[in-house]
Amino acid sequence: MKINLTSVFVDDQAHALRFYTETLGFVTKHDVPVGAGGDRWLTVVSPEAPDGTELLLEPSGHPAVGPYRAALAQDGIPAASFAVDDVRAEYERLRGLGVRFTQEPAEMGPVTTAVLDDTCGNLIQIMQGQ
Repeated sequence: MKINLTSVFVDDQAHALRFYTETLGFVTKHDVPVGAGGDRWLTVVSPEAPDGTELLLEPSGHPAVGPYRAALAQDGIPAASFAVDDVRAEYERLRGLGVRFTQEPAEMGPVTTAVLDDTCGNLIQIMQGQ
């Protein structure tokens, strides 16, 4: 068994696609219209693993999503975690692009983490190590 797909809820799929590809550096894997409401089956992957785990940029229209995301954000809990080779370098690169961080790079035992705001309603952790 392996993880094939995971998701984050996003307020605006077009905005999320721009952020996740142009800012974070992922690449679009699938972009398929679904239903009459304009929603899409929209996934991105790491350019280093184009056949690896996909991240679904899931529309946040379900009524349970708002309270769930608000509670996570209020408690500072990231919705997802992405591995990077060098947290401090990625932190500086993303800050240079205007990304807001809620946690600067911090060593936590064998890992170094930082937490950013994805501008789509989520906190995202980047981590190095293990």
